[in-house]
Amino acid sequence: MIADILVILLVVFIKSNVSVNKIEKKDTVAAANVLATSDDALDTFRDSEIEEYIESRPVIVYEDMTLDELAAKLDRVLNSTMSGKGYLVASYALEQGVDPYLATAVILLETGCNSTCSSMVNKCYNVGGQKGSGCGAYAAFPTLDDGIRAFVDNLNRNYFSRGLTTPETIGPKYAESKEWPTKVNNYINKIRNA
Repeated sequence: MIADILVILLVVFIKSNVSVNKIEKKDTVAAANVLATSDDALDTFRDSEIEEYIESRPVIVYEDMTLDELAAKLDRVLNSTMSGKGYLVASYALEQGVDPYLATAVILLETGCNSTCSSMVNKCYNVGGQKGSGCGAYAAFPTLDDGIRAFVDNLNRNYFSRGLTTPETIGPKYAESKEWPTKVNNYINKIRNA
């Protein structure tokens, strides 16, 4: 927060052509990251340098985590065939407006990929228990990545875009079991603590 304010102040100084001979380095001054140890006047720094500094800062995407941190967290609970798919789940879920923890929790519940993935995942690349054809009464997908994207698309299209965004609101439409929301919430807690 303090760093953001200081960067804004720097931009104001630059745009106002205010000359400052030297900025003292203090641990609370984030501007030092932009100005380093320069003795040049502040007005010699271009807006692009400020923009580069801002762009170099990590982008928080979910619960105070960057996309890489979120993907690593999901990877800690996705095992077997789903190992290493945390980045795809996280990035595509966020892109589609789907809670990545909830999507991962449903994958874990429906496929068992917290230990060994089910044959539906291994043979048909169906990660969410989606009904359809090609794998008995379930949908089959050409690749695991296609199956992940189709599952997230299904969550977006049939649930999140209709205001069903929690296990409690999704459960009655998604699954026959009345325990489904509780089980999904248990997985969400497991993911959150991973």
